[in-house]
Amino acid sequence: MKKIIIILAILMVAYPLFAQKETSDTTRIKNLEEVVIKASRVPVRLKQYPGAVSLVSKPVLSLMPRGIAVNEALRLVPGVRIDQQHGSEKVHISIRGQGILTENGLRGIGVILDGIPLSDPSGFVPDLYSVDWSTVKNIEVLRGPFASLYGEGGAAGVIYITTQNGGKKPFGGSFSQGFGSHGFYKSLLQFNGKQHKMDYRISFSRTGGQGYRDHQGFWGNILYEKINFYPSPKFKFTQILSHADYFQQNPEGLNLQQLAENPHQANPDARPFNEYQKTNRTTWGLIGTYFIRENQQLRVTGYLRPWRYKETSNKAAEYRNYSSPGLNMQYTLHAGKKIKHTFGAGVDLKWQNIAMYKLKSAADPNRKESLDETNLETDTLLANQIISQNSVGVYGLYQMQIGRFNLSGSIRYDKMDNELTDKMMAPDTATTSKDFSQTSGRIGISYSFNNAVTVFSDWSQGFIPPSTQELAANPTAYHGFNTHLVPATANSVELGFRGVVGNKLYYSITGFIMKTKNDFFRFKQRNRGNQEVFYGNAGNSTRKGIEVSFRYHILQNLHLQVAYTYADYKYTSASIDPVYTDTNYVLTTPPASGQWLPNSPRHQLYAELVYRPVKKLTLHFATEMQSKWAIYTDANAYAGKLDPAIYQNWQKGFTLIHLGADYFWRIGKIHGDFNLTVRNLLNTEYMAFTEPDPDGNAYQPGPGREFFGTLRVHF
Repeated sequence: MKKIIIILAILMVAYPLFAQKETSDTTRIKNLEEVVIKASRVPVRLKQYPGAVSLVSKPVLSLMPRGIAVNEALRLVPGVRIDQQHGSEKVHISIRGQGILTENGLRGIGVILDGIPLSDPSGFVPDLYSVDWSTVKNIEVLRGPFASLYGEGGAAGVIYITTQNGGKKPFGGSFSQGFGSHGFYKSLLQFNGKQHKMDYRISFSRTGGQGYRDHQGFWGNILYEKINFYPSPKFKFTQILSHADYFQQNPEGLNLQQLAENPHQANPDARPFNEYQKTNRTTWGLIGTYFIRENQQLRVTGYLRPWRYKETSNKAAEYRNYSSPGLNMQYTLHAGKKIKHTFGAGVDLKWQNIAMYKLKSAADPNRKESLDETNLETDTLLANQIISQNSVGVYGLYQMQIGRFNLSGSIRYDKMDNELTDKMMAPDTATTSKDFSQTSGRIGISYSFNNAVTVFSDWSQGFIPPSTQELAANPTAYHGFNTHLVPATANSVELGFRGVVGNKLYYSITGFIMKTKNDFFRFKQRNRGNQEVFYGNAGNSTRKGIEVSFRYHILQNLHLQVAYTYADYKYTSASIDPVYTDTNYVLTTPPASGQWLPNSPRHQLYAELVYRPVKKLTLHFATEMQSKWAIYTDANAYAGKLDPAIYQNWQKGFTLIHLGADYFWRIGKIHGDFNLTVRNLLNTEYMAFTEPDPDGNAYQPGPGREFFGTLRVHF
């Protein structure tokens, strides 16, 4: 930590000494009245918003070295932890500690892309492959439970992503080519324009690389088309079509012995079984807004998402075919002049049908490593089932503004039905059902003393039913539901401050306490292979934290951005369910009271200094730090009662340094920039991610020094 402070201090002093004449600054801090939050389902100015929120805009997004992963885009958002296992978009994301135990995907975190949710009826987002981060316009991150707005998909927070619209002229576009370490490349071609009563954008990107570990290669294609229609002052339509085709090898975690031998190797099973995930997904979406009157509007969003998925492991090759339609309708009314009222009411409807089967895997010791999709499968059918899901959420919203005072509240009822039909069993025993329901609320207040100080406080609830992935992971058989799981519920209180001081400093400070009942933990069952991960209810937990972010303009062409998180996340009671303590088939002891939640460092910091010495050149220096964290949920592993050669519970933290430069150029009507970034400048050895894996394969080492460059051309 001292090194970070010294380096930042030197740069803050040295850069002004070398600064040339100040140039116009396109990243100035806006008045809070100018910023509108859309993720709250009823637009509200940031100055009045009663909750913790972070905005990621173009200046931050333009400095992403690769433009392919959410950890680049959300690097300056406090309260968010992103563990990137690979060189691609396979990540784990948690907000305030919620979602840290998923094997993959996002659990309890709502992700909305251009108004269309990416979550299934259980609130689970399988991946972010459909997001091309190079085409994103801005991101809003609501932190804390928002079940009263988004149900099971907003239990931990909401990530609201808006992509770029069409250009200002009839036809234009851009092209970019990225390259970097470990064979990384990304090619992006985009066309956009604006015609009478419409604008459009269509983009296609191809990404690939070998990864920094053996058997970590990947490739992906993303096609995205977006058209906005304005046929009359009363109507607005947005039509969206996206397609993602993604292949990701899975090197699996390493144990301590393998880590010491060679941290870049894959787990011994990964190559002979050719372990990988393959996703092919299409989304059709249509969003329509009807302005009934000047103060009333009706918004309808409909989408259909069919997709195919395959995952191979040392135990089985799993095939899934999905069909996921959804619909949202919301009515909004604005009333009053001196005292402004906003009323809203809506309904969310989601369906999902999954046809899934598993075939037993076989190893190929003579397999030659390549980015192919071949794997050996036997004719032994381990599972053959259909999962049908539907959810309905009905909600109401209210906002009131009296001068500098703002009050907002929301309430929602959610009901989710899950049914599994096992085609390998007799008809009278083939169906398993698991249904969940919950009413959730939220209320918040804010008061703006002036532009420099707004204070806010809120109380909110979270509803976290078992996700599709967790339900379908049945520890007692290869098929059927885990019927022992029950939903987790949370209550959270937060207090915060934000403001802009002298148009030079923007700051936000939030403290929170969140208590969760029936929290989750991960375990493994005997004789089910290293890919089979199961979930249980651990008991209760308490999460306390402080989130700080600020942006300070030292000079007009020199600014510093910092995001800091203090986290104290602990289990407060142990599971009392005998199912999860049966040592005859469970390999993990549930967590005990007082244990840290895994992957939750006490301190997390990201700081970025951006300097523009001349109009065409931007330099940026960044450092990120994480303190130590706990690895296991297993009480015995946590307490050091297991073999220390296999289980060591505490992972030391790390500090990384990154450097970059962006040069802007123009030739006639064509302009663009060239970006060059060095990540992990000091080639520090560190752990990118750890898993609470009962067999000790917990470690996903991070890459050493990496170089990335991108050439962008706009026409």
